[in-house]
Amino acid sequence: MVSKPILKKMVLSFPGAEESTSYGYPSYKVAGKFFTRLRDEDDSLVMGVDSIDERDMLLAANPSVFHITDHYKNYPDVLVRIAEIDAKMLRGMLERRWRAIAPKKLTKPPSHPADTCKPRKKTKRAGV
Repeated sequence: MVSKPILKKMVLSFPGAEESTSYGYPSYKVAGKFFTRLRDEDDSLVMGVDSIDERDMLLAANPSVFHITDHYKNYPDVLVRIAEIDAKMLRGMLERRWRAIAPKKLTKPPSHPADTCKPRKKTKRAGV
């Protein structure tokens, strides 16, 4: 089970994630792209997935966690009941969505300072 405060903290932990609005509803975006939003009417999270086939698989595999309304039937989105989903699974779904929409500069792992150093040129030492 994931509470609303934990959900908010989890969503905003992704680089570039920020609170915003989508069609007049509070939502979260990354670089201006829709990331997710909480539906207050049923405490479900609107999550984009890769395809309608993937969405249908989630619905069939775990109907206590995943559902849709008629509004979403033609879109590759699934509704996630936050009171029913495991935090680890939700984090994984959010990360997958974030990777799909975030600019590439945000998804690259931070480079180690040593990775940016150029190797020194070998010089001949006198008398060797």
